[in-house]
Amino acid sequence: MQPSLDTAYWLGLLISVVLPVLVGLVTTRVTSPGVKAVLLLALTALNGFLVELAGPHGDDYSIGSAVLLWGISFATGVLSHFGLWKPTGVSGKAQDVGAGSSVRAA
Repeated sequence: MQPSLDTAYWLGLLISVVLPVLVGLVTTRVTSPGVKAVLLLALTALNGFLVELAGPHGDDYSIGSAVLLWGISFATGVLSHFGLWKPTGVSGKAQDVGAGSSVRAA
């Protein structure tokens, strides 16, 4: 029997890659890196627990699996931020959009 991942897990992984850009959209360049990290941590927690809820196991919800998915989601988010979004300039552009009128006023 071949192991397979359910669509919920693939979608959760994709969301984990995009979450750092979302954090950039809702924060500004002057927002503390600690605040951004806590926001990413909270969003990845939500992602991990929702993926476990949507998983293929039916009514057998596992807090342990949700916490593991949370950790994977956070690690994926941090790695995609520093390995993909920041070097390509997407993070900075997202924060410029998130800053809105405060960047234009400066």
